[in-house]
Amino acid sequence: MDAANQKLINPLADLISDEVYSLLSSHYLIDEVSVRDYLIRKKFKQMKEKNIRTNDAVESLMDEFPHLQFDTIKKIIYHPQRNRKPLF
Repeated sequence: MDAANQKLINPLADLISDEVYSLLSSHYLIDEVSVRDYLIRKKFKQMKEKNIRTNDAVESLMDEFPHLQFDTIKKIIYHPQRNRKPLF
């Protein structure tokens, strides 16, 4: 693969640069589940700002994340983990 094909898509572009994301990812310092949960919360918030009903928003997220159940997505949205231990 050439460098263009190896470039990672940065799902946290609104928070960190592509270079930083790539560096952290290459050292396995990105928690993919936390990134997924962040994206779910962000997309849910965007849908709610467009006045999409909660159940419709959750069902839309279920279409995008078919491995997650309705209750799991609601838990991610309404109960983000605040008690995580720091890496260092």
